[in-house]
Formats: sequence, structure tokens, C-alpha cells
Amino acid sequence: MSLLNSTNFVFIICICSLRVCLNGAGPASQNIGILHELFEAGMDIARLNFSHGTYEYHLETIRVVREAEQTFKPYVRPIAIALDTKGPEIRTGLINGSPTDEVELIVGEMIRITPDKTYAECCNETTLYVDYDNIVNILNVNSPIYIDDGLICVRVKEKGPQYLDCVIENGGRLGSKKGVNLPGAPVDLPSMSEKDKQDILFAVDNNLDIIFASFIRDAKCIHDMRDLLGERGAYIKIIAKIENQQGVENIDEIIEAADGIMVARGDLGIEIPSEKVFLVQKMAIARCNIAGKPCICATQMLESMTYKPRATRAESSDVANAVLDGADCVMLSGESAKGKYPVECVRTMAKICREAESVISHTELYNDLRRIIKVPADTTLSTAIAAVEASLRCLAKAIICITSSGTSAQMIARHRPRCPILAVTREGVIARQLYLWRGCWPILYDEPKADLWSDDVNRRIACAIEHGRRKGLFVDRDRIVVVAGWKGEPGSTNTIRIIQLGSLVEHNILGIPDIKNYKD
Repeated sequence: MSLLNSTNFVFIICICSLRVCLNGAGPASQNIGILHELFEAGMDIARLNFSHGTYEYHLETIRVVREAEQTFKPYVRPIAIALDTKGPEIRTGLINGSPTDEVELIVGEMIRITPDKTYAECCNETTLYVDYDNIVNILNVNSPIYIDDGLICVRVKEKGPQYLDCVIENGGRLGSKKGVNLPGAPVDLPSMSEKDKQDILFAVDNNLDIIFASFIRDAKCIHDMRDLLGERGAYIKIIAKIENQQGVENIDEIIEAADGIMVARGDLGIEIPSEKVFLVQKMAIARCNIAGKPCICATQMLESMTYKPRATRAESSDVANAVLDGADCVMLSGESAKGKYPVECVRTMAKICREAESVISHTELYNDLRRIIKVPADTTLSTAIAAVEASLRCLAKAIICITSSGTSAQMIARHRPRCPILAVTREGVIARQLYLWRGCWPILYDEPKADLWSDDVNRRIACAIEHGRRKGLFVDRDRIVVVAGWKGEPGSTNTIRIIQLGSLVEHNILGIPDIKNYKD
């Protein structure tokens, strides 16, 4: 399917990432044995949800994940760890001064919403405190207010100096400290809460790889986060979560500022009409594809598998359509964090992704993406495009990329080759972060450097070939494309080779001794 372009909507069909899944790390997966099964099933990134849990709990999860990757057999397998921030949010107060009390809100009754702290610990069925001082100023008569993930809805009928009198449209039992959404309102909360700042510094102190930044409204939120990370955390990739109307409206500047995007459909479906969420998903993914940045599709992808061993047909279609839309990653959260069948969830998602990938027209997709590139392109990008072209022409079974910074592998992935990209690097953080890009299979190579750069490159190629053979990616007489640089520095990628396995060329490369130890 060719590129579709219109004034406000761009849609590209892209291929599925090979084995790239995201997994919510929670109680169900804080176990080395289960983690090994998850790795085998296709989990590549562990997500720590900082809306819940203590620092001690998250430190233990980090320790377990790192131990699991080191003890995974038959080889050490790098696993990225992402910190999902809580984000700036609005919450209600305590019901009758108790964190466990509830009140019944009845449809048609009136309730007063107020930021007056006098009511912070004495909320009831007639008066409800919210911890956002500017709520009265930004809402108008007839504005909706959603509470507790949209389960309860009230609508403003009258405004006062420090209160909003509202009618209850959707009632139910309301507990303490529930989340509040103000769809369509120009919320002016700070880009990061104090908790977020402490959590981000925790990510730096513990060498985490990725931050999923919640409730991003504009590029300034990303710039503020980068300032906080400073030089020590400059390596961390920031993935902006699109969860509200402001984020949708400012999607282009957010994509430019961030390292990638997550379409977080849960809160987004409260902030905008639920029937429009699929449009935002397709638009955000397409614009990330055009910009060459990774996009993650998340929330309720296999929700029924939290308690059941099989996905519904609708869920299978949802995952497949995210693949067809062009997502780089798909994410599980509650299904694997608290569900009964975490391994089955990851395995099911991987199977659906592979099946969806098989129907893609790779050549047509590549041509669509190539036409977007402005001329002249730099050397690394030009080499990446040529490598994808070569892989299509010779029906290569893999592209081996020797990379220092990960940039060349990312540029190859951007153009959606028909085969996996075996990205060989010496940098652990680069290997782990490459899981964000569709089709990348990072291999962490930690053998001593050879005296000659050409010998070092050949050793890494041999390592990747050995890895591919073990994985069953290719056999003798298959062709592979090799991308490398003329020196071992970032930005030097300028060389393409095509190797036929089982040939004299491969024999000469594999003749180098001691290529057994590698990590992928």
C-alpha cells in the first residue's frame, strides 16, 4: 500500500519489528525463571511503572532483570530497562478523611468540585476536593470532568470564585485519591512533578536505558527533562507518551524534541473521544516513520489475557493493525505485570507480529520511505539506504551492521528492510536501546579489540554470522549484507559488502580464531 498523504493525516504501512515487544515488569515477572521464559518468548524491554511501588521495590526488579540477562542460556542477552514516570496529574482528596472510604455518587445529583484545601481530607457525596488550583479558571459551563479513569463523569453547570457546581452524569462508588481528567482543557501543570524529578534522577543513578515520559504536552516538557538529566543522563532515550489533546495538537514538535513516541491509548481515550483514538494512533505512527523515530503502541493490547490464556479475536486484530500501521514496538502492561499468563502474552504477541509482518510489500514500503529523504543525504544515511536497497535486490536473509553509536543501525531500520538487522556493538547501552527500533537484533560484542580495525570488523562479522546460524536466520548459500565503516568511530559508516554464506569470503572471515563469546 502506498503512502497516503492529506492535510492533517499521514499514514504509512510498515513491516513488523522482528521480536520486539515491551513488557510491563511487575510482581508476575520479578522472578528469574519467569524472566528467562519471557526473554525466550520475545521480551526485549522491561518497563518499571513509577506510578506504583517504592524505590526499594524497583531496585530489586532492576537487580533481578540484570541477573536474569546474565544467567540466560545459552548466551547472555541484553535487556533494556525503561522507567515510566508518573507524570503531572490531578487527583481527588480523601473521602471522609480515610484512604479506604467510598461514597456513592448518584446520577442527576449535584456535586461541588473545589481546589479549596479546607476540603482535602473531608470529601463526601456533595463536595469533592481536587489538587489543581487553576481548575476553576480553565473550565467553562458544560465542560466535562472525568474521575477514576473515566468511570465517573460530572459536567459543570455553574462556576463560582473557588468552586464548580456540577451535575453527575455517570455515577458510581468513588474512593479516595482518584485521578481526574479534563478533556480539551488547557491544563497548565508543570512539565514534571517533584516526584518525577526524583524518579528521573533515580534512572540516572541506576544506569537505566529509557524514560517513558508521561503526559507530554509540548516540546518544552522534553527540553526540561533533558536539562534535568544533564550530562550524566544525556545517553538516556526519552520516549514521549501522547496521552492528551495538547500532546496530539503538538505532535510534530514533540516528535522533533523526543527520541521517540508512545501512543498511550488509555488516558488518551479519556482525554479525546474514544472513536478518534485509532486516528491518533495511525497519525502518530506515520509521522514517526517519516521522522525516522521509533513509535510504541500501548495499552489494553491483550487485556483479556490478564486472566485468560487466549487473546480475543479483536485483540489479535488490534496488535496486527499496530504492526501494519508501522509501530516499532508493541507494549504489554497489566497483562504481564499482574496477569496470570505473562509468558503466554508475550508469545502470543510475538506470533501475531510475525504473521502481520508476512503480508507487507517491502519494496513498495522502502520506495515510499526513500522518497521522503532530502537530497543530499549524509554519508551514513546514504550507506544505510544503499544497504536496504541491496538487501531487497539480492534477497538477503540479514543485514549485519557494525556500529559504535547505533546510528547506522537506526538509519537502516528506518527504511524497513525485509530482513533482520544484526547490529554488533561494544556498547551495552547502545545494544539495549536498539530494541526500540523495528527489526534490530543487537549483539553485544565484548572481545578484546584487534590491533587492526579491519581484523576487528571481521571478528564482529564472524560473531554475527555465528549468531545468525544459531538462531536459524540463514544457512549456506544465503546472502547477507554487511555494513561497516573505514574506522572505528561514530559517523564513519561508508562500506557495504554482500557475502554468500559457505563461500570462500565467509571461510576467510570465519577463519579468525576465538569468536565464541558474544552477548545478544
